[in-house]
Amino acid sequence: MATTARHATALALAHALSAAERGLAVIPLSRTKLPALRSPHHEQPEPHPCHGECGRLGHGVYDASSDPGRIRELFAAAPWASGYGIACGLPPHHLIGIDLDTKSGTDASAALRELALRHLFTIPATVVVVTPSGGRHIWLAGPPDAVVPNSAGRLAPGIDIRGAGGYLVGPGSRTEHGVYSTVPGTAHLPPASCPPALLRLLTPPPRTHHAEPAQAPAQHGQGLVQFVLAAHEGQRNTRLFWAACRAYENGIGESLALDLTDAALRVGLTEREARSTIASAARLTGHA
Repeated sequence: MATTARHATALALAHALSAAERGLAVIPLSRTKLPALRSPHHEQPEPHPCHGECGRLGHGVYDASSDPGRIRELFAAAPWASGYGIACGLPPHHLIGIDLDTKSGTDASAALRELALRHLFTIPATVVVVTPSGGRHIWLAGPPDAVVPNSAGRLAPGIDIRGAGGYLVGPGSRTEHGVYSTVPGTAHLPPASCPPALLRLLTPPPRTHHAEPAQAPAQHGQGLVQFVLAAHEGQRNTRLFWAACRAYENGIGESLALDLTDAALRVGLTEREARSTIASAARLTGHA
């Protein structure tokens, strides 16, 4: 048993070093897919904001490195590791992970195809990793100036996003449920650039009223309408879809649909386009 565990750790280290050669920053993971090294601050009564400034190991994704010496140090401190995580959002690739789940009871691949058709983008040839449950991790490269947040189901049911501060389980990792592996023919591809239309869906709009108190539902609804009204050509459908999703998530989708439709008409969409986009948002947020 000990020999098997050592072999799994050696394989994970080898895969992690290979990933580092491609400029990817990595950390060791346990069989539960969590960081293998425990926080050095775990005995403190209050959460500690340290992100590695203390100089010790055990800060999760903040330990991630592409330096071979540092990676060997991390794995030496975690001889039980059986996998590795790849930090997202870091140079040179600024990796974005599109996680298509199979356990949520929804067809995440179909949801992504619907988004691609509606927003006129295609997923380019890139690295695709198969999870033990049959899901898919699609690797994309983001621009240096875009901060893509992590999210679960916000883009569509069954689609999780791994962005800044998150990580993807690397191919070759062994977990309690099996081994992660790349789809044949994609292992040596570089992470392809994220399509601009998809990037707009992944990047939240800038907040303009940081100091104001939380808005009441009606005020928040008018903010979403103004967000659509500010759309330029090429982003009208995207903004309408985003605003409609947020409206349904906040329980005001039905009451705001007419105002959103009117805003969409004022920026140049047809009534049919507007209603179809709002209906799609309702469907993807489970309110159809």
